[in-house]
Amino acid sequence: MNAPPTPQETQALTTAEEAANLPLPGRSAALSALGAAALAACGGGSDDSPSTPGTPGNPGSPGDPGDGPGDNPGTPATPLTHEESARFLAQATLGASRADIETLTSKGLATWLNEQFAMPVSMRLVDWLYAKGLDAEEFRFSQRGLDNALWRTLITSPDALRQRVALALSEICVASVLGVDSSYRQFALAYYYDILQTHAFGNYRQLLEDISLSPAMGYYLTYRGNSKANPKTGSQPDENYARELMQLFTIGLVQLRADGTPVVNNGQFVETYRSDDVMGLARVFTGWDLDTAGLSKPYPAAQMCRPMAQVASRYETGAKQFLGTTIPEGTDALAALRRALDALFVHPNVPPFISRQLIQRLVTSNPSGGYVARVAAVFANNGQGARGDLRAVVRAILLDPEARDRGQLQNPNWGKLREPVQRFVHWARAFGATSTGDAWDVGDLSDPGSRLGQSPLRSPSVFNFFRPGYIPPNTALAAQGLVGPEFQLTNESTVAGYVNFMQNAVAGRSVGDLRANYAALLAKAGDPAALVAELQLVLAAGQLSPATVATLTAVLGGMPGKTTTELQNRMYAALTLVLASPEYIVQK
Repeated sequence: MNAPPTPQETQALTTAEEAANLPLPGRSAALSALGAAALAACGGGSDDSPSTPGTPGNPGSPGDPGDGPGDNPGTPATPLTHEESARFLAQATLGASRADIETLTSKGLATWLNEQFAMPVSMRLVDWLYAKGLDAEEFRFSQRGLDNALWRTLITSPDALRQRVALALSEICVASVLGVDSSYRQFALAYYYDILQTHAFGNYRQLLEDISLSPAMGYYLTYRGNSKANPKTGSQPDENYARELMQLFTIGLVQLRADGTPVVNNGQFVETYRSDDVMGLARVFTGWDLDTAGLSKPYPAAQMCRPMAQVASRYETGAKQFLGTTIPEGTDALAALRRALDALFVHPNVPPFISRQLIQRLVTSNPSGGYVARVAAVFANNGQGARGDLRAVVRAILLDPEARDRGQLQNPNWGKLREPVQRFVHWARAFGATSTGDAWDVGDLSDPGSRLGQSPLRSPSVFNFFRPGYIPPNTALAAQGLVGPEFQLTNESTVAGYVNFMQNAVAGRSVGDLRANYAALLAKAGDPAALVAELQLVLAAGQLSPATVATLTAVLGGMPGKTTTELQNRMYAALTLVLASPEYIVQK
């Protein structure tokens, strides 16, 4: 920080060290109170301030989710229309079928959310890799099976909300197979994604601990095998993870107000940390390495599916200081790691920093300050004294009045560009795609010229496929100072590559043995208007303009439609055209 911490902030961080010895969830409740105090000490906020968690009128209140389009407790429930259900599912899942839309319309938002939150993790990637025998010696130095397991889970898991959140978390707390140079790297990344699945509705503090001890992150951010300083050689602990843990996973680069706007002092942003803080925190992440206890050489895939363990001779036992926190000399490695994470967790930046990014991944690229502040307040306190409750945060994001406001459909500055992976999985889930041989051999879709230009757990850097603050240059968004994160993936190659790839995928080509179930859709192919109407709902949530609907109907009506093959071609064309339309690609 450019300025020293206030006495209130110092007290919060010091007390956090004492709270570190409490078990979760008791530790979470204690840290929640400390975080609220630190947030108050930071001051600021927008004029559109959040309502108090747990009070009527706050859609983030975990005990009263409401029901109906607004889901605002205290207002009468209103039945959902099919278009409203489809729009909600576009935000809350990676893709929904006609049956999914009917189910939500019948049940209402509250019941659907409660059922999704209650679902256990349905498909663990590690289990599938073992079941397919991919732990055999021949796969030791390959990535074989990782993409397969991911596509299977993303496309078919019944816990659809969990998958949407887990994928979002994978783009905030990034680990990529491209940066994991180890044996059985497919197991390392599968284990990592299983952690994200497990904690998608859990506590963010526990998520931080589990990813910090995961082999994938240890390799990716280069602190596996990290050693304490050596006075003889002058070597220092690797600082990579300490830096990214602060910059990307917790507090960001600049101090934030409760609404996510930066704190400014004398015309300059106030930084959250300095190089000395990175150096001090890096001392915490020394001595960690793979846990091979009880395993025989050559070590099997199991070494990648365990939390890392300590090598005492490499651990820095001296005092560690960062962000006003001191971890005393002699503190054992796990206790030091937990105290460090606790100190970061109570930082006032964490609620707005993480909440805003989750809103961007699920709902809109440019949420209002009020929207961010309301969700951040739920992150800071779920209404029951717990900080970092992702279940409460996700509920608050999806049920916020801004997310549910139908008036936003007419707001040109609201919404988000659907990620290429999201568009592909949406098609696959909407039409019940399955792998006929259970191979799920869709493969790596990273090639921008012939595929999607994006593939899960294959980010080119720790900064994700796109930055949350990316502003597309020379655009209307840039002129208004608005961000468009996913536009960082959008260029001439990716636009053409996406359309060509989806045209083949829709027709059952280029995606291995993945095949969609078009029985219901094919039954409508004889009536172009009915065919477009179905895709208008299932894919576009009713957001194709009348002009687009008319154009599509006319184009499809001009195609032959007498034989089964002709009807199939008409259906394939309709799917491709809708999936390529700007009104679909922009999620409102």
